[in-house]
Amino acid sequence: MKQYKFILSGGGTGGHIYPAIAIANELKLRFPDAEFLFVGAKDKMEMQKVPQAGYQIKGLWIAGLQRKLSLQNMMFPFKLADSLWKSKKIVKQFKPDVVIGTGGFASGPLLKIASMAGVPTVIQEQNSFPGITNKLLSKKADVICVAYENLERFFPKEKIVLTGNPVRQDLLDIEGKRAEAIQHFNLDPNKKTLLVLGGSLGARRVNQLIEAELGKFASQNIQIIWQCGKLYFEEYKKHNANSVQVFAFIERMDLVYAASDIVISRAGASSVSELCIVGKPVIFIPSPNVAEDHQTKNAKSIVDKKGALLLKESELNTEFSLVFEALLKDQGKQNQLSENIRQLAMPEATKSIVDEIVKLIKK
Repeated sequence: MKQYKFILSGGGTGGHIYPAIAIANELKLRFPDAEFLFVGAKDKMEMQKVPQAGYQIKGLWIAGLQRKLSLQNMMFPFKLADSLWKSKKIVKQFKPDVVIGTGGFASGPLLKIASMAGVPTVIQEQNSFPGITNKLLSKKADVICVAYENLERFFPKEKIVLTGNPVRQDLLDIEGKRAEAIQHFNLDPNKKTLLVLGGSLGARRVNQLIEAELGKFASQNIQIIWQCGKLYFEEYKKHNANSVQVFAFIERMDLVYAASDIVISRAGASSVSELCIVGKPVIFIPSPNVAEDHQTKNAKSIVDKKGALLLKESELNTEFSLVFEALLKDQGKQNQLSENIRQLAMPEATKSIVDEIVKLIKK
């Protein structure tokens, strides 16, 4: 049997890294002898997270264009030229059978070089509104795996396959883990647990909101697991107390979801897909600072099907307390949101994406 070689590229945020790792893990299950190489951006979090998952990674000197005039933008042409040259070397030396891109700047030069060299390429687009890198790459890609419908306006229709977003496999069976989760986080089983997720780096406005509401949460007899992000941990760790647990990052996401009753979350594509699978009542607070406001679009795709609630950052001061309290008091509403968001889950996403990759290499 042929020994296959796969290059995966994606990074910058957890939303691009974890799907790539999930795809690699599924490929490894099917092809235990395969060789894997990840390619990321030199100073981004993938340089730690990928080796932790047991894979080799090479870094490119690449970064995105800033929206304002800056030294970084003036450096961009040099970084791009350097990354294209290095990508060419990587593809030539490693000789991959397929190159898979999950978004982020590093996947741009690598997939461009791969398709120029005649290597089949697969794009996995997590968002309901694609980023510029994937839009540019889509013209030459062989297959584009998407998580939302109606993306024909961005990508060539005949290349699109609706698969959903890869999620961690341990999230598929959290039902039986509640007792273990309560013990793991040392929670009171008789209190409601609120989970706050600000994304892997953190969310300033969400953190400010939670800090301001801590007194109110205490009076509502709620315990909180608050993932404030690594950028903000030093600032908020002082709030660690019996009923408030502050984390920079949570390793056991399966247990934290199993323990929680209500979730407040950003609306990055991976988070949205995970929340569909775990089926908890959610209030989305999308980040307004991402390209093309795609977090709001991701959240709206769930809210429009009555699967979650949505608050814009600009509404938090006036609306949050009312919306949260109404949800907390209404168990029927919580159950309905849970049921509706679960209907939108695509638990077989990783397998479906790998099926497409296998079809390509068997051609």
